[in-house]
Amino acid sequence: MFRALLLSQDEDGNLSHSITELDDADLPERPVIVDVDYSTLNYKDGLAIVNGAPIVRTWPMVPGIDLAGTVASSEDPAWSPGDGVIVNGWDVGESYWGGMATKAAMDGGWLTPLPAAYTPHQAMALGTAGYTAMLCVLALEEHDIAPDSGPVVVTGAAGGVGSVAVAVLAKLGYEVIASSGRIETEGDYLRELGASELIHRDELSGPARPLGKTRFAAGIDTVGSHTLANIVSQTQPHGCVAACGLAQGMDFPSSVAPFILRAVTLAGVNCVYEPAERRAQAWNRLAQDLDTAKLDAMTNTIGLSDVPAAAVQILAGEIRGRVVIDVNR
Repeated sequence: MFRALLLSQDEDGNLSHSITELDDADLPERPVIVDVDYSTLNYKDGLAIVNGAPIVRTWPMVPGIDLAGTVASSEDPAWSPGDGVIVNGWDVGESYWGGMATKAAMDGGWLTPLPAAYTPHQAMALGTAGYTAMLCVLALEEHDIAPDSGPVVVTGAAGGVGSVAVAVLAKLGYEVIASSGRIETEGDYLRELGASELIHRDELSGPARPLGKTRFAAGIDTVGSHTLANIVSQTQPHGCVAACGLAQGMDFPSSVAPFILRAVTLAGVNCVYEPAERRAQAWNRLAQDLDTAKLDAMTNTIGLSDVPAAAVQILAGEIRGRVVIDVNR
């Protein structure tokens, strides 16, 4: 038997969730069985738990796009019992049962070795959010954005991706401008992570001009829509904006002017299907460039039964930093 948060949908489309005891025979038929220690709560998980249909593609569903644990059994020769592993992405928690359970069945290709620098709890304190933040930093570096290029704006800075991005950029020596709707309550937190300037999200959330006054060398955007359009329009020539989120919306109400007249690059970051080599690169850089003390400061741990309430909070923008889920409590 194992314990899981199970999402169900009836024939009328009504969503329900419950902590359920399941039999091992209920697991999907996949070659690697993992004893899960921790999962995480991401914005996408919140959508799955609260809204259901926009994210979840098969029912019933165990949510959780992240997990860390130990291989219990494996029919894949690449993995052996006792191996520490993590999973990020691959439509886990959307099309395939995910990490919010004490046991999970995975394809071998979805697994990444648990980085030696991290415990399972620390790996999930990072999770998809930290891994995505590092992919964004790599995208900026690969477009020649260096600490002396100028300020880098991070939107949704008090959230999971934003918190890690602020901390990593600051450690690397960048001047970080943190944009958040919670400056009053989270200002001290963001400064402790390394932000040198704070701006309220309202400064970037309205309609954008085709070209604004240059303000940023680069940006990491977790919000999309008008916010992304404003950042792009205010980015200096040959700057780069890494886009990885759509909390404000999926639209991009902008023009081609910044791309043609300033040679700005918009770099899309998709963490779900990155190959093993790119994942390893991002995780290795996190181990090198993120202060674990700052990671601890941005992390809160909850039990499996606490997840539905936390899912409502994360969609309302009320969650600071990272939420680790101890699936065994």
